[in-house]
Amino acid sequence: MKLFGRTELLIGTETMRQLAQKRVIVFGVGGVGSWCVESLVRTGIGHITIVDADLVCESNINRQLMATTVTVGQSKVEAMKKRLLEINPELDILALQRIYTEESAEDFHLETYDYIIDAIDSLKDKASLILRATRTDAVFFSSMGAALKSDPTKIKVAEFWKVKGDPLARALRQRFKKQQTFPQHKFRCVFSEEVMHNRGEGVVESNNSLLPAKAQVNGTLAHITAIFGFMLAGLVVEDILKMNEKS
Repeated sequence: MKLFGRTELLIGTETMRQLAQKRVIVFGVGGVGSWCVESLVRTGIGHITIVDADLVCESNINRQLMATTVTVGQSKVEAMKKRLLEINPELDILALQRIYTEESAEDFHLETYDYIIDAIDSLKDKASLILRATRTDAVFFSSMGAALKSDPTKIKVAEFWKVKGDPLARALRQRFKKQQTFPQHKFRCVFSEEVMHNRGEGVVESNNSLLPAKAQVNGTLAHITAIFGFMLAGLVVEDILKMNEKS
């Protein structure tokens, strides 16, 4: 059976053809984004751009797909690219070791993509990406906070303005209201209302990150970040399936 035979058996030849043609860009290939990207490629997405400026750290190993004791110190996007090409050698992949900011936003040519996926942490940059992505014709999905959670049954999908109990979503909405600048259209998010508290002490992050140090480091679990990522990938596949059914 060919590479994506089991997928084609389920969703059909025409949907597989569309998956192979769609262009997807994923911002952030950490705890959420790395699993999202892997799922998309294993499902048959043919053109993907991955964006992340960071290097693999030891503290990434507990939750990030490409992070192992072998890849520590490597570029996250390059380590991810190598793995993805081992899955599908014909994959059209662009790995950008860059930070998305308002100042660099134009460089990513968001208008050229069919799907834009947000899996970045920075509130300021996340807000900018949401505003810019919703000005394009691309379908946009976003991950809210995946830290401080342990119960996978509480992970949900909702339209951004209907997300409940998530501090990141609340902070984004407050920012948009304060600046009186809003997303141009509705979009769906993966989130969880669960908020735990850190119980451990003395956890030190690895120091080979290229990004600014976080104001606060919160605990995370692999099964939670992976489900967030898989659900984002699922939203893309679901959308393509629905478009195919309509046509």
